Amino acid sequence: MSTISVFDMAGNQVSETELNDAVFGITPNEGVMHAMVVNYLANQRQGTQSTLTRTEVSGGGRKPWRQKGTGHARQGSTRAPQWVHGGVALGPKPRDYRYALNKKVRRLAMKSALSAKVLDNNMIVLDALNLDGFKTKTIVEMLKALNVEGKALIVTAEADAKVIKSAANIPGINTAAVNTLNVYDILNCDKFIVVKNAVGKIEEVYA
Repeated sequence: MSTISVFDMAGNQVSETELNDAVFGITPNEGVMHAMVVNYLANQRQGTQSTLTRTEVSGGGRKPWRQKGTGHARQGSTRAPQWVHGGVALGPKPRDYRYALNKKVRRLAMKSALSAKVLDNNMIVLDALNLDGFKTKTIVEMLKALNVEGKALIVTAEADAKVIKSAANIPGINTAAVNTLNVYDILNCDKFIVVKNAVGKIEEVYA
């Protein structure tokens, strides 16, 4: 078991907590993390791109000129791909880009991402994150007290509307609950800020 400092919202160290090495202390597997990120991005694609083939473009029903004797190359339709305003040959059509990785790969990728943040000293544990209302200023002051610059991911045990809306207007700051946590968001942030009770939930799921 390794230990990590726990801070309050004012940036003061208030205690220490133990981290389960089975979740936060493994050797990160870069290949598995890459596979998980590619999978996540592929699953976000809408796949709605579409082009018209020669059968779908309006017009072109008449043969533009007779087959022989004109000196032109033979043509059957003005909507063939070589014509201006013609259809597109082999163009993209709507498709589903989604595919699945097996459960062991997904779990290993998540544990690798979490361990990488601990290894790089980019994980910050908060003792609690309590907001009186929807106040962006409170989150900004907390980030400043914790010396957080650039992109950060704030993780709570449960979805908290006050935290989500208070952080929504801050550039580079994202929020997530434990049940919506994904490898891409963890790796895409500079600082991984997680509330202490959320650490326990993560360990329950992935230990």
